[in-house]
Amino acid sequence: MSDAAASARRWLDVDPDPETRAETEQLLAEGGAALDERFSGRLEFGTAGIRGAMGAGPMRMNRVLARATAAAVGRALLADHKAPTVAIGYDARRHSDLFAEDSARVLAGLGVASLLLPGPIPTPVLAHALLRTGAEAGIMVTASHNPRPDNGIKVYWSDGAQIVPPIDRRISALIDEQFGGDGLPADDDLADDDDPLIQRGTAVDVESYVVAAAGLSGLDSPHDLVIAYTPLHGVGRDVLVDTLTLAGFASPHVVAEQAEPDGAFPTVEFPNPEEPGALDLVLALADETDADLVLANDPDADRLAVAIPTSDGWRPLSGDEIGALLAEHVLAGGSGDDRLVVTTLVSSRLLSAQAAHHGVRYADTLTGFKWIVRPGLADPSARFVFGYEEALGYLVGDLTRDKDGISAAVVFAELAATARSSGRTVLDLLHDLWRRHGVHRTALRTVRVDDERMAALLEGFRASPPTEVAGHRVLAIADYALPGTGLPASDLLALDLGGRRLLLRPSGTEPMLKVYGEVVAPVRDDDVEAAEADAGRAVADLVDAAAMLLVGSGP
Repeated sequence: MSDAAASARRWLDVDPDPETRAETEQLLAEGGAALDERFSGRLEFGTAGIRGAMGAGPMRMNRVLARATAAAVGRALLADHKAPTVAIGYDARRHSDLFAEDSARVLAGLGVASLLLPGPIPTPVLAHALLRTGAEAGIMVTASHNPRPDNGIKVYWSDGAQIVPPIDRRISALIDEQFGGDGLPADDDLADDDDPLIQRGTAVDVESYVVAAAGLSGLDSPHDLVIAYTPLHGVGRDVLVDTLTLAGFASPHVVAEQAEPDGAFPTVEFPNPEEPGALDLVLALADETDADLVLANDPDADRLAVAIPTSDGWRPLSGDEIGALLAEHVLAGGSGDDRLVVTTLVSSRLLSAQAAHHGVRYADTLTGFKWIVRPGLADPSARFVFGYEEALGYLVGDLTRDKDGISAAVVFAELAATARSSGRTVLDLLHDLWRRHGVHRTALRTVRVDDERMAALLEGFRASPPTEVAGHRVLAIADYALPGTGLPASDLLALDLGGRRLLLRPSGTEPMLKVYGEVVAPVRDDDVEAAEADAGRAVADLVDAAAMLLVGSGP
C-alpha cells in the first residue's frame, strides 16, 4: 500500500463528513496521481491561518483539518494559559457553521472554553468580541473574498491581532504532530455540543459591535446621503445597515440579488469587489436610486470598496485613494502628535506625506493587517488612529485589531456627507490632497508563474538588477529578504527611481509575482486632470516595463 493510500485510510477513520468520506473512498478506488495529490502533504498553515478549496484529504479544507487546527490552537494556548477562552465566529460559506461547531467541541474536549458567536457574522464582529471579552484567542471560519470553492480558518491571539511568528509556526508544528504519532481528532475526542465550556453567544455580542462602530460618526456630523450598497452575497448586510442607521444615515439601498448570504455567489465570478464586473449590479442600483455614494463589502465584510459619482459616471476608487481620504478625514478631525498612522510598503506613499503635514507619527510594514497593527502594539506611547493596505483593507481607531470594512464604511459615509453639506464632492477632496502633495498614482501587474520559476525570476533580478526601467534610472534597491531593514525578513524587492517606485513580491496565496508601481506627479497651474493623466500613463508604463523585464530575465 502506498503512503498516500495509507494516509487516506487513516483519514477515513476520523472523517465525520459523509460527502468527503465518499470522495476519499473514490480516490482510493481509482488511485493514481489524484490520490497522491490529496494525501501527500497538507495545506500550509500561514498568512494568519489556513485556507484552500473544499474537499477530502489534508490538501483541502474539510472538517478533519478544521478539527486538527482547533486542536493545535487549544494545545498552544494551554501551554501558556491555565484556563483560556477562544472566541469563535463563522461566515456563510459551505460548512463554515460545521467548522465552527467542531472547533468549539474540540476545544472543550481539551478543557478550553469558547464563546461561539451567533449565526453567520462579519469578521470584524469576531475581532471586536475578542478585544471586548478579553479572550485569549479567536477563530474565524472564513475564506474572505476567495473563489467560491474555498473555505478557511483565520486565527487571532491574545493581543487581539492575527497571529505572527513564532505563534503561527508553533500551531503549524502542533498540526504536524497530529498527522504523525498523536493522531487526528476523532468523534470521541470532541465534547458534546451542550458542554458547559461552550458558551453560546447572543445578539448582544453583535449589537455591541454595531454600537461601537456607529459611534465613529459624530452625532452632530452631517448624515444626509443616499447610499447604494452590496454585501456581494456575504454576511455584511444586516450589520452594516444597522450600523449606518444607528449612526444617523438613512437605510442604504441594497442590491436585492446579492443581499442574502449565499456561499455559491451566484451573480459574480469571484466574490471580490476589486474584480472587474463585481460592482455592476450596485452601480446600476445607484443610477436607479440617484445615490450619492456606492459602498460594497467583500463576503466577510472586512474589506470596503467605494465608488463615487463624477461627470463621466461612476468612478470606483482605488484602495490607496480610499485610504488617503479616510486618513485625511481622521487626521483633520483630531489632534495630538502621539497619533499614529500605518500602511504597507506596497501601498502609496501619500499617507506618509499626509502624516508629515499633520505632524503625526507614521510607520510602514509588510503586507497584511497582522503587521499593520504591530507598530501601535509595540509602542505604548503611540495612539493608533488609522491603518490601511491597498487591497481595500482599512482600520479606523481601535474597535478591532484587524481590517474592518463596516466601520470604515461609516467613516467614509460621514466624510462624503460632510463634503456634500458644504457643496463639495469626494472627488474635490481627493483633488485637494493631490494639489497639496502631488498626484500619487499606483498600479499593479501580475506575472503568473509556478513556484520554481518564481524563485528563479526573483533570484535573477537580485543577481543582475536593472539599471533603468521605462527609461528611468534605478537609484537604489532595497532587498527585504536581507537583515537591516527593520522589518521581518520578506521576499520583497523595492526599487527607487526618483519620484517613481517599483516593488516586487510573490503572492502569498497564488502562483504569481506581483509588480507594484507608484508615480508622483506635481499639479501645475491647478490642472489636476492633466497631472492625473500624466501620472496614470507613467505608472502604467513603469509596471508594464517591469513585468516585461521579469519575464525576460527568466530561464
